[in-house]
Amino acid sequence: MFRQVAARRGCGWHDSLDGRSGKRMHLPVGAPDFSVGRRMLASCFHDAASSNSREDEFPMAIPKSDDLSAASLAVVLDFLSNTAPDKVEAAAHRLVAPDAVYVSLNFDNPELKKIEPWAGTATGPSAYSSTFLRVASYWHVEDFSVTDKIASGEDVAIFGKFTYRSVEVGHVFTSPFAILAKVREGKMVYFQFMEDTYASASSFRQSGSWTVKTTRDTPAFDVGAT
Repeated sequence: MFRQVAARRGCGWHDSLDGRSGKRMHLPVGAPDFSVGRRMLASCFHDAASSNSREDEFPMAIPKSDDLSAASLAVVLDFLSNTAPDKVEAAAHRLVAPDAVYVSLNFDNPELKKIEPWAGTATGPSAYSSTFLRVASYWHVEDFSVTDKIASGEDVAIFGKFTYRSVEVGHVFTSPFAILAKVREGKMVYFQFMEDTYASASSFRQSGSWTVKTTRDTPAFDVGAT
């Protein structure tokens, strides 16, 4: 497109107009004059930038990346604002693509899935809604705060923290969280939610401990409630 604009303005890659004198200049093929080249590019970029505001020069509209980023971020925040049990199913139907992927906490961990059944990879709006419905039945949500938001085109990153209290055991924990989401045509097509799963799983523990051996030089030790 730049070549076309340059050609229409009388600026070729070897023949150009001196931006100061208005005279046509020829760049030697074998030994380019870099000072002339700089003037040529300055002249061509000036003309190209000027033509960019004319609709007849560029008949096809080009979406602004900032607008796309803002729209993608709005979709993800809209969903997160409607994850209460009485709202999340409608939000998932409205904001999640039929084949959207949800990666919850890990790709596949059978042991963790026994404790938190929504863990792993699933697809479709129901994967999104069922996760938050189950979370609400396992914990009392005492706080859920977004601290940072980043969007670039269809990609969105959300960071924050939450405090949950387990319903049956009453253990309270606070965890950071990180979300990576992708939005296309107004709907989420990918959603990855990460948290401190050791803390969340431990909030259900009633008894028991682990004997842990981490390195060759570290003695074995016990962790967990006894």
